[in-house]
Amino acid sequence: MLTNWIQRIRARTIALLSLAAAVCFTAVACSGGGGSTVATATGPSISPDLVADYIHTVLAADRTAYTKHVVSRVKTLEGKEKDKGVLDVESTEGWQQTDGIPLPAQMFRLGYEIANESGLFTYGLISPWYINDNHGPKSDFEKVAMDEMVASGEPYKGYQEVGDQAYFSAMYPDKAVAEACVSCHNTHPVHLERYPDKVFELDEVMGGVVINIPVESMPAA
Repeated sequence: MLTNWIQRIRARTIALLSLAAAVCFTAVACSGGGGSTVATATGPSISPDLVADYIHTVLAADRTAYTKHVVSRVKTLEGKEKDKGVLDVESTEGWQQTDGIPLPAQMFRLGYEIANESGLFTYGLISPWYINDNHGPKSDFEKVAMDEMVASGEPYKGYQEVGDQAYFSAMYPDKAVAEACVSCHNTHPVHLERYPDKVFELDEVMGGVVINIPVESMPAA
């Protein structure tokens, strides 16, 4: 079962990359904001804002489907029996050692590790309540975006420069879409140690999905 699911995720990732390849060539040439499609001499040019929205829609749909229709139906979640579980497998952080299946965040990471190798764009998870140290805000953009997004519950978009490369970056709210999301985080030893007063609830923003699309240059001030 696990092999089949990873193969499906890999296939969907390849399909997503194919879509991104088609739109990123026009997005790179379009450094302006706004979610619009502009006609040019060579054809329609899609803004990086709209490209980011397209990518996020696919990512969010896949992650929600995996969480609700796979992880929420397992018989065991992180060592605890589930009354309504029908899949004879455990979803656990140590899935590789137990022959289980990955937790939603881990499945998401498996996808972006493959996608980020393409060089077309990058994406990943980020949170002020991170358990994995790689998921903490790093750049100034990420820190500002995280604060604004958590406060408003809305996506935060803008430009940033990393090294000599300019990026259009967008951060989208990552919400607890199923009970498995909150139960895993609220009971995780690292979460309890670092954030003892933070108790997540269903549908609450738990962090963000950040997407970085390379563009030719930073927009004029």
